[in-house]
Amino acid sequence: MKETIEKAISLGLGIVIAGKEQIEKTVEELVKKGEVNRTESKALVEELIKKGEDTRQHVEAMARERVNAILGEKRLATREDIARIEQRLDALERKDHTGN
Repeated sequence: MKETIEKAISLGLGIVIAGKEQIEKTVEELVKKGEVNRTESKALVEELIKKGEDTRQHVEAMARERVNAILGEKRLATREDIARIEQRLDALERKDHTGN
């Protein structure tokens, strides 16, 4: 079973992209081929789904870090920067309208 799990994990992002139904279908094919027995199949499906979710979260975190690094290098305004500027403009406009 360990070798089968390693083969499935080696698919990498394929597991991330694959939905639960696709993983179940693939494991069912392994059962039919005799590579995994029926009792191991549920545990294998659950492990593959967890590995896929873990990998998806890791890839998303890496992508966020990279995007933030690129944005930081370009010195582009963030949502927080824009919100802060809008608040300052609102305060200045209120001050201007009140004559202070």
